[in-house]
Amino acid sequence: MSGLVKPTEYDWKDSNVADIGTDKDRAVKKDSAMTEKCWEPVGKATTPFLMVWRVKQFNLVVVPADEIGTFYNGDSYIVCKASKTPDSDKLLYDIHFWIGKHSTADEYGTAAYKTVELDTFLDDAAVQHREVEGYESDRFKSYFGKLITLDGGFASGFREVKPEEYKPRLLQFVKEGSITYMREVPLCKSSVNSGDVFILDLGTHGYQFNGKSCSPFEKNAAAAFLQKLESDRKGRCKTEVLDEDSTKKEHEFWTRLSDEAGEASPVKTDVVKALYKLSDASGTLEMSLVCEGSAPRSEIKSDDVFMVQSPKGLFVHIGSGCSIDEKRNALSNAHKFLSSSPNPFLSITVVTEEKAAAFLTGIWDE
Repeated sequence: MSGLVKPTEYDWKDSNVADIGTDKDRAVKKDSAMTEKCWEPVGKATTPFLMVWRVKQFNLVVVPADEIGTFYNGDSYIVCKASKTPDSDKLLYDIHFWIGKHSTADEYGTAAYKTVELDTFLDDAAVQHREVEGYESDRFKSYFGKLITLDGGFASGFREVKPEEYKPRLLQFVKEGSITYMREVPLCKSSVNSGDVFILDLGTHGYQFNGKSCSPFEKNAAAAFLQKLESDRKGRCKTEVLDEDSTKKEHEFWTRLSDEAGEASPVKTDVVKALYKLSDASGTLEMSLVCEGSAPRSEIKSDDVFMVQSPKGLFVHIGSGCSIDEKRNALSNAHKFLSSSPNPFLSITVVTEEKAAAFLTGIWDE
């Protein structure tokens, strides 16, 4: 059940994606894009859609419609969202690649490469995004009615094991904004709190634990998931709903959880708004700080690439008059910049000057 689980969290962070965007890379990518079967339905679509692919051994596998919104943190994914504005029939594309905390550098590199390849296939019509598990952008999260993150890699999935051979897991349900998240957490007592709802999935038994301060939305989401477990396992999984105040410490829900502390999540530091300029005017590509504490729109010019860092993510503004190298290396330079910053897991959005207002309003200072 556990599939391919990598020992190091966010090990892909220091991977090198510097070749993405070179002239040679673009030519190869265009040729490759025209033969990538996963892009065929994208090219044929005339109405809004949401398509998701999972990286498997440097290739892409289509995620079935009923599994969209579920991500395994040992893998990387590509998500393409197509939408229309009320006054136009032209499709607008957002391409995100999502990186699980146990994804490898190879998987990250493939997802990044294929994201740029899909944008090339669409003749640079898309907006490119990078998403990291636990740090997803509001835009990305809005695509899904629920967002589920589970441990494991490509081989993971309940359908591949019998209930009695199932590896126990603890699932946490959290309501944030309009989205209810379900994420797998360490199988230990310290993972449980009074503010959320948890499901202990033992394969043949499932317990829903309602924290005394949880929300009705979390209860409803957990109840629906528990009902699905019963259905998927054809009655071979007995379920029970527990309330924190009336559940004794001798109950199986507590005794199956370890007393050991789970792995600590990365500490999220405060993000200071700042504006950076990326320019090759000197003959070499150089990054410089324009200002810190604000990001004035008036400082953003058309002849260079600018990066606006904010709590909402890192937004890369591609000026209409910037050089080819500045433009094509924007994603890899953003990744490199964040890798050595105090906030390496921020979401990244690469946007052209033409589309900047739609993404940067409220981010830059007018």
